[in-house]
Amino acid sequence: MATFISVPLKKSSDVDLVKPLSKYVTSTYPAGDEQAEYIRAVEELNKLRRNALGRPLDKHDSSLEILLRYYDQLCAVEPKFPFSENQLCLTFTWKDAFDKGSLFGGSVKLALASLGYEKTCVLFNAAALASQIASEQNLENDEGLKNAAKYYQLASGAFGHIKDTVLSALNREPTMDIAPETAGTLSVIMLAQAQEVFFLKATTDRMKDAVIAKLSNQAAEFYGDAFKQCQYKDNLPKEVLPVLAAKHCIMQANAELHQSIIAKQKKRFGEEIARLQHAAELVKTVTSRYDEYVSVKDLTDKINRSLAAAKKDNDFIYHDRVPEVKDLEPIGKAALVKAAAVAPPLSQKFSDVFEKMVPMAVQQSMSVYGQRKSDTVNRLVGTVREATNLCNGVLASLNLPAALEDLSGDSVPQSIVEKARSVVRQGGLQSIERLIRDLPELLTRNREILDEALKMLDDEEATDNDLRAKFNQRWNRTPSGDLYKPLRSEGGNFRNLLDKAVQADQVVKDRYDAHCDMIALLCKPESELSAALPSANPAKTLQGSEVVGVLRSQLARLDEVKREREALESDIKGVTFDMSAAFLAALAKDGAIDEEQLSLGQLDRLYGEYNRRVQASLSQQEELLAQIQTSHQEFSGLKQSDTEANQREEVLKKLASAHDSYMEISNNLREGTKFYNDLTEILLKFQNKCCDIVFARKTERDELLKELQQSIAREPSAPNFNVPAYQSQTPTPAGGPTPAPRTIFNQAPPQTLQQTQPPARPPPPVLTPQTGPAAAPPAGTPADNPLPVAPPSAAQGPPYPAYQGYPQYFQMPMGYNPYAYGQYNVPYVPYQAVPGQAGYPGAPPAAQGYPGYPQRPSQQPSQQQNYYPQQ
Repeated sequence: MATFISVPLKKSSDVDLVKPLSKYVTSTYPAGDEQAEYIRAVEELNKLRRNALGRPLDKHDSSLEILLRYYDQLCAVEPKFPFSENQLCLTFTWKDAFDKGSLFGGSVKLALASLGYEKTCVLFNAAALASQIASEQNLENDEGLKNAAKYYQLASGAFGHIKDTVLSALNREPTMDIAPETAGTLSVIMLAQAQEVFFLKATTDRMKDAVIAKLSNQAAEFYGDAFKQCQYKDNLPKEVLPVLAAKHCIMQANAELHQSIIAKQKKRFGEEIARLQHAAELVKTVTSRYDEYVSVKDLTDKINRSLAAAKKDNDFIYHDRVPEVKDLEPIGKAALVKAAAVAPPLSQKFSDVFEKMVPMAVQQSMSVYGQRKSDTVNRLVGTVREATNLCNGVLASLNLPAALEDLSGDSVPQSIVEKARSVVRQGGLQSIERLIRDLPELLTRNREILDEALKMLDDEEATDNDLRAKFNQRWNRTPSGDLYKPLRSEGGNFRNLLDKAVQADQVVKDRYDAHCDMIALLCKPESELSAALPSANPAKTLQGSEVVGVLRSQLARLDEVKREREALESDIKGVTFDMSAAFLAALAKDGAIDEEQLSLGQLDRLYGEYNRRVQASLSQQEELLAQIQTSHQEFSGLKQSDTEANQREEVLKKLASAHDSYMEISNNLREGTKFYNDLTEILLKFQNKCCDIVFARKTERDELLKELQQSIAREPSAPNFNVPAYQSQTPTPAGGPTPAPRTIFNQAPPQTLQQTQPPARPPPPVLTPQTGPAAAPPAGTPADNPLPVAPPSAAQGPPYPAYQGYPQYFQMPMGYNPYAYGQYNVPYVPYQAVPGQAGYPGAPPAAQGYPGYPQRPSQQPSQQQNYYPQQ
């Protein structure tokens, strides 16, 4: 009776995890120990998959441990990598566990770029292997019973988890073996078998009959539920259904048997007989219908003995009325089994090889936080730089401090000399021109990378659209246009960024063209610079003036403010804080991360003080500039102005403005160069991402094309149609006999066409020599011609008709037996000559053989040897 159902394993194709995962690691994490550790972890994951899926697994605990460890690692690694069709695309191919394949098409399989699909299939294999291990246990001892129950409950929980999660894990229809209805049925089957193991344990331990009856009745209910779930579906092998039906009857019969013992103990002898009769009917049903799957001989004998004894006692002693089965009190139920919950880690020896890598939710939150931090820093630094540029512009328009240094009117002001030296130190015009020349080349390189990446997407999408138009609904994969929307949006953002960069480059170039002459003048030696300045002596009388001292004091305070601002900018850029711990804590506590709230709160704490210092610096600068402008008006009123003085002052203003513009242009060009170089790395990653997804889509496309070709090859070449009646009837030749059939064993005689069984084979004939009048030829036939025989029928190919032969002899098929008519008592048909056709050639005289053939010695009729044994 101990027949248990085990589930076969699914088979998977090889997948290289090292290359795509290592590429992601190297592109995401900087070179160093952390990156090297993650690459080693990727190799360990690939090795773990080969051990779990790349070789046959024994029906042992160690093999199940390998599968469970790989499943746990998949659960741990899933949130740490962006597994999806349009990011990190890994295509996993699995075959249907219950499909045996065909001659032309192979077995049913499904390829998906989904880690959830891989997890589902691995968990299916773990459940299947658990069912196989349970079925191999020795149920004669307690240890085997305990292990079998444990593994069946584990398998039930795993199949139940697949039922609940498979549709959300896949983005298309799954194969039949992991479909929700199949997984649900398998879960109930495993639970029923676990309950049966508890029934066997209770029987072995000779527990109370009431307990055993309840356990058995509960197992019968589980088997009945499983039978109902797959009764009208073709999702499981055909052998499963009769086994479930048989197990349902057997468990119910056991429940009735043990309940009958309770009835006997309570002296309800009629109930005892009724239950035993019901049990006997149940096992009789099993014997008549499912005997080839389950044997119930021992149970049948036990029930029949008990029934016979109960009837005898009741007939002679008790005379108790036997009730109907429907009037019997229902037997109670006791469920001692429960599907094991699937809560990773399932493996006892699991250790996450990517333990130090933060989950993708934290990585994404860190990325958004980094962008928010960068925006905050850029806003504060931009405000500081804008204020500094405003200050420099105001001073340049007032020709300060050059106007205070040029009181003699015949030398280069010291501030202008320092500015000229600063320009020369930074490379002068050559440095600016070199940076300007490099920008178009960097821009062109980035455009080419972006165009090549988008072209790959365009080409693959065009191919996908062509195949979709060709195969219509059969091309049932995600359209490339839908899949590439995020990538195209990202590519559009890159293109807009490049367009804005081109406009910014043009602004910088125009500004350089406007100040090019004055910058060139600053690059000259001091003597040439002094000679280029107009000579004037407008302010000699102001050398000891009070207003000059006030202006110098105000400019010194303004310089101090600018120096403090430079230090403040450096401090703002240097602020660092690791938000990963906060994000991890939030993820562990709530299961999700409120990035905006956490980030904004932390940024306010980090940069709130710096923001107040920036605003205070701006207020102080505004106040000082107002004071400087007032003092400068007083200073200008005291100066002796003439044309030469005004020209000199104008040139000094342009030189000061050229210095400030040079510094700003130089910074802008360096930032632009850095921007293009950084963007090149980002675009290369984007190109690699596009290349990876296009390659994965190509692999998926080839796999789907192969499946479509196989399915097309299995289809009939033409639709079924009705053959006209006149074509299905064999015409009778005019003037000749009906030709003999290819075989006489598969065709009924005319009067019994509806007969399904062939007629009995006649006994073999006795061959006797033809002598006397019977051997005379018919009238009208030449005496020297041999008797005509019907031409042999067409050769009958295999398979030959099956019939009982004779010992030591092998029958020949009808088409190859030249003695068919004489052997099988087929009526002789005399030869009918066709008009206009010559007869058969005459035979040689009786005593003369055919020329060219060896002669056989004559035999007496009594010495003729029979070809078949005589009856």
